[in-house]
Amino acid sequence: MKLSSAKRTIIVREYQLDIGKVQVYDNYMVAIFEEGATLTLERAYQLIGISEIHFRNKDFGYISFRKNSYAVDPTIYSYLAGLENLKAFAIVSIKEIDMHNFKIEKLFYKKQMKFFIEYENALTWVKKKLKRK
Repeated sequence: MKLSSAKRTIIVREYQLDIGKVQVYDNYMVAIFEEGATLTLERAYQLIGISEIHFRNKDFGYISFRKNSYAVDPTIYSYLAGLENLKAFAIVSIKEIDMHNFKIEKLFYKKQMKFFIEYENALTWVKKKLKRK
């Protein structure tokens, strides 16, 4: 599970939050949270704020790169679903527990959401979703 790309991708901005980091690219963002962190509604508002700074008038994708184990408050998904320009939501992990949790998380998020084992596959999917109009 590597965070790399065949083509050189440029990070537009990187944010260091109290629960991990968020890397912003041209039309998507990647979150890598720390071991044992909890993604609460308050922290989700930080992510929403970052998306509004960088993607206010354009579609974007979000990749949750789950290198570490952390908790997610499922109520955040109703707020994320309200982001009209969030067109693709990918979760990347090799952990079986994350695969099980994804099934539960998907119940709370009614838009495009997909689970991947490889980061590159997630990135390809997000970019493909963003090309569709």
